[in-house]
Amino acid sequence: MSYSPAANARPAGNPTGEPGAGPTLAQQLAAFAVDAATNGVPADVVASVGQRTLDVLGLCVAAHRLPTSAAAIGHVLDQGGHPQATVVGEPTRVSAIQAAFANGVLAHSLDYDDTHLPSVLHPSASVVPAALAAAEHAGASGELTVRAIAVGLEVAVRLGMAGYDAELGNSVFFEHGQHATSITGAMGSAVAAAIAYGLDEAGIADALGITASLASGIIEANRTGGTVKRLHCGYAAQAGVTAAQLVRRGFTGPPTVLEGRFGFFQAWLHGQFFPEAITEGLGTEWSVPGIFFKPYPANHFTHTTVDAGRAFRERGVRPEDVASVVVGVAGSTVRTIGEPIEVKRTPVTGYQAQFSGPYAFAAGLFGGGGLGTGLDDYTDALAQDPARRDLMAKVDVVADERCNKIYPFQFPAVVTLTTTSGEVLIEEVLANRGGPANPLSDAELARKFSDNVAGRLAPAIAESVSSEVLSLHTATDLVSVLTPLSTFTPQGDSE
Repeated sequence: MSYSPAANARPAGNPTGEPGAGPTLAQQLAAFAVDAATNGVPADVVASVGQRTLDVLGLCVAAHRLPTSAAAIGHVLDQGGHPQATVVGEPTRVSAIQAAFANGVLAHSLDYDDTHLPSVLHPSASVVPAALAAAEHAGASGELTVRAIAVGLEVAVRLGMAGYDAELGNSVFFEHGQHATSITGAMGSAVAAAIAYGLDEAGIADALGITASLASGIIEANRTGGTVKRLHCGYAAQAGVTAAQLVRRGFTGPPTVLEGRFGFFQAWLHGQFFPEAITEGLGTEWSVPGIFFKPYPANHFTHTTVDAGRAFRERGVRPEDVASVVVGVAGSTVRTIGEPIEVKRTPVTGYQAQFSGPYAFAAGLFGGGGLGTGLDDYTDALAQDPARRDLMAKVDVVADERCNKIYPFQFPAVVTLTTTSGEVLIEEVLANRGGPANPLSDAELARKFSDNVAGRLAPAIAESVSSEVLSLHTATDLVSVLTPLSTFTPQGDSE
């Protein structure tokens, strides 16, 4: 879906935001959800959902390297409860709500999950865990699960786009310091879980109405540190499953939860939103296939800077040849990857390095694994590596007018490098890898999954899981898909 709303656009369908003035936005989304769940979704959407589900599950496996992942799973196991759903890498089944939380935390923790542009949100890391947990609990078919994920992703993206201001050239959520990923992700998760549980139109609208009171997230950690952002998609997935379960028990929500005087958009965006982004083409134009996959495990704003570093490396530039570097990016991204510049030049942890423009350039120029840089290129040791620190000290991150005109449909970078001999070199990377303009191939997506599960899943098991997930729409239930992921084989042995 491509949408550029006019400033201060009026609500579609129910302009007053009051009952009785036509179907509300939540009711329109609910009708769309039931139609898709009943009648199916396009073939390209089905294929995309399979790829995104595989991507998320691979990320969940890979995230077990983090101490925060162990903490989140330990927290979940302490809660007890009925064995309803699977946590990736944990043989003890837990409640669906807790499984959604744990897998949501795992999926987003490496900052390697997909991104929709220009809404600048990561929809799969919450929607997929929520849908899988609810579907496993409900005994839903793979076909219904795929439809639930597709609709949940679409809802999350469309609500995110309702907060995208074309004149501002940015997400209003982001401008307010709000994490649209978790805020609209919770709403998409609610719809996905509601479909998996078999709720009708009224029930899905009620799930949205309840989840709006649970959706949250702020992004200050992107700037100055802290691991709280890793929790955001877990809370979003948990909120969606919780809301759907509560609706099954009789709780209801306001029909005008989105556009109402005291509703979702008033609370988050002070009432300035673009509802046509929610309703225009709903059911006929799908955003899901156009969501960007991430080739590198870092904040998406940094990816074109990595690519510029890789391009200089291919031109024969060595770190010791560099006198200075100016990374030109969209102004809206400077505060995330370039401020405070002293912090961004001296990340202490691999997690801080994921949000550093100077580190991104260093990672590209030094060269890495995976599809260009991999998980092993974002470690605490490399963040503090003296050679990389020396290079990062020479990197400035500034706003670039050309990049401003492209953002947020891409996250471009124009990088100017001056060598120690005085030569000035420029690399322009104006489109991200992994999006429609420069997609990752099936082989590259398969490489990403295999890299993510290496050392934890035996190759034969990884291949079987990949096959099962990519054909999820044909599965009778989720048991054969998720059970192999509940226990890791040490070092991925085939024994």
